[in-house]
Amino acid sequence: MRITTLIKQLWLESGCVYGYRKIHDDLQDIGEICCVNTVAKLMQKSDLKAQIGYKRRKGYYGGKPAVIAPNILKRNFKINKPNTVWVTDITYIKTYEGWLYLSVMIDLYSRKVVGYSMQSRMEMNLVLDTVLMAVWRRKPESKVVIHSDQGSQYTSHEWRKFLASHNLEASNSRRGNCWDNAVAESFFQLLKRERIRRKIYRTRQEARDDIFDYIEFFYNSKRKHGNNGLLSPIDFEARYK
Repeated sequence: MRITTLIKQLWLESGCVYGYRKIHDDLQDIGEICCVNTVAKLMQKSDLKAQIGYKRRKGYYGGKPAVIAPNILKRNFKINKPNTVWVTDITYIKTYEGWLYLSVMIDLYSRKVVGYSMQSRMEMNLVLDTVLMAVWRRKPESKVVIHSDQGSQYTSHEWRKFLASHNLEASNSRRGNCWDNAVAESFFQLLKRERIRRKIYRTRQEARDDIFDYIEFFYNSKRKHGNNGLLSPIDFEARYK
């Protein structure tokens, strides 16, 4: 009964999306010794299931992106100076008001979040506001490569035109290959593991405030990063300067 109670608590903290493997991992994180098969049986008995996504409607999904940029990055995640390569991506956060979409721009040199935007709809302004914030904050003196996946926002003519007008160069991952944009994916995993999965947001504004706090007052300024020799992104860039 005690383990079942812990399982239910961890499942709720995950937003009711974790399966038995991740719940088992969470139990280990809090010091509980329990067999993974036992977790699976207790979850099945309590009717706790993993969220496996939405079923796709019948139809044709073979459309191609509008404009595909070459993969300039090619998984070269080791960069020797700031404002050389920025990586960007979008994720979504569940609130009682509906989805909140988060777009981030990360400097590959220090892993610092240099731009971000949060909106209730996944429209073009979401990604444009992100890159505008990054350009305004960093004021790069030379051309910067912007690497992303092949999402519709990042393969549109509007996106390419916008980048060209700000001395930025597009780079796209190979289609369906998340590892080509692993740094952005890794940030989202950290955000959700260290902050979001432990919260239940009542409103989008509450989620915005908490994500702002995580990025500005913890991740950029305090969180030790293995890529930076256990320095925070801000401290790592200060050392470069």
